[in-house]
Amino acid sequence: MPLSSSSTDVPRASAWRQHDTTRLLPARVELAPVPPPTPAPADATILIPADGGSLDAWEAMDGSPAPWTIEGDAVVIAPGSGSIRTRQPFGDVQLHLEWKAAPEPEKTSQDRSNSGVMFFEGLYEVQILDTFDNATYPDGMAGAIYGQYPPLADALRPSDQWQHYDLFFRGPRFGTDGAVLEPARLTVLINGVLVQNNELLPGSTLWMQSLPYAPHPRRGKIVLQDHGSPVRFRNVWIRETPDRPAPPDGYAEIRAADVSDADLARLVGHYERGPGD
Repeated sequence: MPLSSSSTDVPRASAWRQHDTTRLLPARVELAPVPPPTPAPADATILIPADGGSLDAWEAMDGSPAPWTIEGDAVVIAPGSGSIRTRQPFGDVQLHLEWKAAPEPEKTSQDRSNSGVMFFEGLYEVQILDTFDNATYPDGMAGAIYGQYPPLADALRPSDQWQHYDLFFRGPRFGTDGAVLEPARLTVLINGVLVQNNELLPGSTLWMQSLPYAPHPRRGKIVLQDHGSPVRFRNVWIRETPDRPAPPDGYAEIRAADVSDADLARLVGHYERGPGD
């Protein structure tokens, strides 16, 4: 049955208030040594190469050339220049990105290497933030679905090491009348650790706001956020994931039926495990 356009029937994230600083923090996970950049599959679209920074796949939010800088194998945020977005729109995706915090030990909470990866030009954000030994509100930690779901675990490496994000995003489905047929879903791994497990988003992700879904197309551009820190990015690649048909009607339903001996033999067969069986 379609969900209402106000999304009141979409499952709620939790009983905690948004950005509640008294909410319990997730447990820390100890990680193996930093791996090399994750190779992109052959069918992936390369957004930032692993062996050399490039902004060819990106633009400013107004469509002009992307204003960030390139340093060796990384693209670096130019603080204050504005966020960037992909030139190409995407639908449901598998997205891999690697990022490294800026050296900002003097900053705390949301000010330390804050950025974000956003689907549909900012509607659905997964937080990028240096929260290694840096406390902040749980639904704003690195790996949080911003303002909705804290990460299931604190899986960030020390600030001077590269972080690996793997995101699996399925966009919301809307009816012709704008009703929400299916909310967006997000699964996220940080450094190989599951931190968001196929979560249902109750609406768009916003700071200090909780707004319902508004209908939008099935494809949209992906944004990397400028939040005032020179965060570095490398080895960003993406794969679009196609829709697939559901199992046939009646699958897994128990139905009584008359079956002839011949059809029973054809469908079930006869098996022997050994002499006399």
